[in-house]
Amino acid sequence: MKKIPATVVTGFLGAGKTTLIRHLLDNANGRRIALIINEFGDLGVDGDILKGCGDDACSDDDVFELSNGCICCTVAEDFIPTMERLLDRPDAPDHIVIETSGLALPQPLVRAFQWPQISTRVTVDGVVTVVDGKAVAEGRFAANLDAVEAQRKADENLDHETPLSELFEDQIAAADMIVVNKTDLLGEDEAEALVAKLSAEARPGVHVVRTSMGQLPGEVLLGIGAEAEANMEGRDEGHHHHHHHDDDDQDDHDHHHDHGHDEFETFVVERTEVADPAAFSSQVAEVIRAHDILRLKGFVAVSGKPMRLTLQAVGPRVDTYYDQPFGEAPRTTRLVVIGQAGLDRAAIAQALSA
Repeated sequence: MKKIPATVVTGFLGAGKTTLIRHLLDNANGRRIALIINEFGDLGVDGDILKGCGDDACSDDDVFELSNGCICCTVAEDFIPTMERLLDRPDAPDHIVIETSGLALPQPLVRAFQWPQISTRVTVDGVVTVVDGKAVAEGRFAANLDAVEAQRKADENLDHETPLSELFEDQIAAADMIVVNKTDLLGEDEAEALVAKLSAEARPGVHVVRTSMGQLPGEVLLGIGAEAEANMEGRDEGHHHHHHHDDDDQDDHDHHHDHGHDEFETFVVERTEVADPAAFSSQVAEVIRAHDILRLKGFVAVSGKPMRLTLQAVGPRVDTYYDQPFGEAPRTTRLVVIGQAGLDRAAIAQALSA
């Protein structure tokens, strides 16, 4: 049975998690997405924002709110039963998105996917850590530190002493993708320096992407294929604490700049048949490294093989499998390249065609 992919979205209060998810729902392109939102207290603001999507991608019945405190502290009694209810539905979703509270550690939540009740049915496609680019560049981690501290004090189960810098390090350590949000508030040099700094702090192969107003294309955000629950090495929290938070960020985006999908680009490279699929996979991995490509996917015609080879690459990992005969279709290799704006298309096409 194919596992349903789940994306964990983490990040401090005000980083832009809810905005990111709302944009994803508005651009679901036919995917049926279920949401689990880790609220705290009585104010289900994120849930109300997200329940307002009003479309087929995510109906009100697809939004689950966990309001009994930090998700990492309520796995057994709250999160696992919610996941079971969701997975048992006859109309199971195509993808599950989980928004953690801003002071929650993502690591215990990822490990919860190893629980036998759900481990054979769902996998963590990726942990996406959203950071407030302007605040982090200024060394503050969140735009409103007083709100973050008030949120922390509201939950008596949390460690109130751990510096926010350590919580931030844990969120970066867990990430399969780091989204630097609000980059419209930064100068170009400042943004580049922050991306370089976060890239150096993250695990190898983790992409750091820039955006504003949470406008990331779904094909960048979903389909990372990390299987994070089975690959915990290097992403464990370096500090042992429990935390948590309340609402996210609907009130801190007064800058309605029209950035977004023009910060990313997609193009197609076509080439002739490939003689050695293993060598070609290595070639693809090298091109991805050289040009910082986010995602590469498509179909490969292999000499002497009637079946087409499906290729999917995320970061340094390249996966391939034969899926179906070419039949009457032309035997060409066709690859879709996805990355941030400014890719050297000619050089990439030449390298993939070599």
